[in-house]
Amino acid sequence: MLPESNLKISIASGKGGTGKTTIATNLALAFAQQGYDSTYIDCDVEEPNGRIFLKPKIKKQFNASVLVPVVDSTKCTLCGECSKACEYHAIAVLGKSVEVFSSLCHGCGGCLDVCPEDAIEEVPRTIGTINHGRGMNVSFYEGRLNIGEAISPPVTKKLRELSEHSQISILDAPPGTSCPTIEAIHDTDVVVLVTEPTPFGLHDLTLAVEMVRELKLPFGVLINRSNIGNNKTIEYCLRENIDILLQLPFDREVAEVYSRGEMIIDINDTYKNYFNSLIQKIKEMVHHERTNCN
Repeated sequence: MLPESNLKISIASGKGGTGKTTIATNLALAFAQQGYDSTYIDCDVEEPNGRIFLKPKIKKQFNASVLVPVVDSTKCTLCGECSKACEYHAIAVLGKSVEVFSSLCHGCGGCLDVCPEDAIEEVPRTIGTINHGRGMNVSFYEGRLNIGEAISPPVTKKLRELSEHSQISILDAPPGTSCPTIEAIHDTDVVVLVTEPTPFGLHDLTLAVEMVRELKLPFGVLINRSNIGNNKTIEYCLRENIDILLQLPFDREVAEVYSRGEMIIDINDTYKNYFNSLIQKIKEMVHHERTNCN
C-alpha cells in the first residue's frame, strides 16, 4: 500500500535523450488512471517539455526569485569583507564603489553576514516563473528559468514548495548529475533512473548511480528501448545488485505516437500494463524501505 499523501518519485537520467520525460508523464497518467491524486512536476527548468504530452490548461503563474544584495553607500567603508566572503565573485569593491553582479549571485546571504557596517540588505530578483494547471486528470507544475539566467536550483526549490501537498508527485528531473538534478531529487522516496542499452547510456548511468548512492536514496533502473544495443547494462545492474524496474522495448508505433506528442500508455493494453507493472514495483520498493526503517 502507498501512503495517503506526499509520496515523491523522481525520474532521472545520467544523460539527455533516454526518454525520461516520456516515462515521467506516462507514469503520472498511469497513477491518475488508478485513481490516485497524481501530480507531474517538470523540474527541467531550462528546457521543460512535459506540457507537450499532458497538454495542461494553465491556471496560475508564480514568480521564482533569488535574494540579491544591495549596498548602502552611505554606510559602506569599502572594507572588502563582502567580496572576500563571496565564493561566486558576485560582489566586488571596484575603486570607490561596491559592484553587485546579480546574475552570479546564489542568494546565500554570506555578504550580509560578514558586513561589519550593516550596509547590505537583500531584495528579491525574479529569475524564472512557475506555471500550474491540469491536463489529462493530472495536476501539472512547470518551472521555467528566464533566458540568460545561469542559476536554476532556486526555481526548482520554489517549484517543489508550491507542489508539496500532492498525494503522488512525479518529479521529472533535469538530465545529468549536477546541482540542478540534485535539487530536484534530493529527498524523494524513490528514484527511477532511465537509461538506454548503449555504451554512452551505460557510462552516464554509472555516474547517476554514484549520485543517488551518495545521496542515500532508494533507486532502480528502467531500461528504455531495451531491445536495441547490447546486454552490458543488464550485466552492470546484476553486478551492482541494482533492481531493474522495467525493460521497455523499442517500438515504431511508440516513436510515431511520441512524435505526435501523445501518450504511449494509451496505445494498447500492453503499454498500460508496462506502466502498471512499474507502479507495482515502486509500491514494493516503498513498502520495503519503510518496513526496514521501522
